[in-house]
Amino acid sequence: MSEPLLKVENLHQHFKISRNFTLKAVNGVSFEIYPGETYGLVGESGSGKTTIGRSIIRLYDPTDGEIIFNHMKISGELDNRTRRMLRKNMQMIFQDPMSSLNPRKKIGDIIGEGLDIYGLYSSLKERNKIIGEMLEKVGLSPAHAERYPHQFSGGQRQRVGIARALVMKPKLIIADECISALDVSIQAQVVNLMKDIQAQTHCAYLFIAHDLSMVKYISDRIGVLHLGHLVETGTTQEIFSNPQHAYTKNLLAAVPIPNPRVEKSRRNLTEGFQQLKNTYNKL
Repeated sequence: MSEPLLKVENLHQHFKISRNFTLKAVNGVSFEIYPGETYGLVGESGSGKTTIGRSIIRLYDPTDGEIIFNHMKISGELDNRTRRMLRKNMQMIFQDPMSSLNPRKKIGDIIGEGLDIYGLYSSLKERNKIIGEMLEKVGLSPAHAERYPHQFSGGQRQRVGIARALVMKPKLIIADECISALDVSIQAQVVNLMKDIQAQTHCAYLFIAHDLSMVKYISDRIGVLHLGHLVETGTTQEIFSNPQHAYTKNLLAAVPIPNPRVEKSRRNLTEGFQQLKNTYNKL
């Protein structure tokens, strides 16, 4: 197996709320992502999934731990060279496709902002060509570059968010619940689009979600997060066919089966769950 593209070791992310209370959002999380693969990160709301993504891309400064990306350490204080490498090679698709787009800017300017900052074109004609090709790649028209975000549907806005991330040709894309705000039919379109683009560009994904069916469909490996702790990790087949941790079993048991008879007779796995939660609350 090749060298990991991203290596996270013992990541901690704490937020000081008051003089006497510190929120420990992430506690000692470690995992690796290899080039061209999709690593799914699942867990209940509030388990720390989004915080991990934002800490990796350095929207938050990690409290402790080490993050190695593209053979460079990106935890701690960043120099200009490291920051430039990080911003160019790692991008994020945010959960809300409306609030993550500047309503005062046209779609073409939103997608082309990274190109402008890093000077990745030699003329205005080349810039417009790159933006037009990227819009076509995500299923939109080059003519849409002159429109504003409010003129699009939710699915179209998320495609704009994907285009904005892809235009920089990054090695890693952090997809932070990027399909949770979309209709089920649109979710399938967006996930299939992401898989097609991954096959073309060989980029890696950190796919953060709580929809286990989508995670199973898109991910090569999965990490299960609970109250800031990574309780289990493995291949998609291992996690879904032979879960080892009590929380993983409960998470899979919560997925409804579209068969009333089977669903009615299914055993609800709650044994030991409260005890598990109390154990982590003490840490």
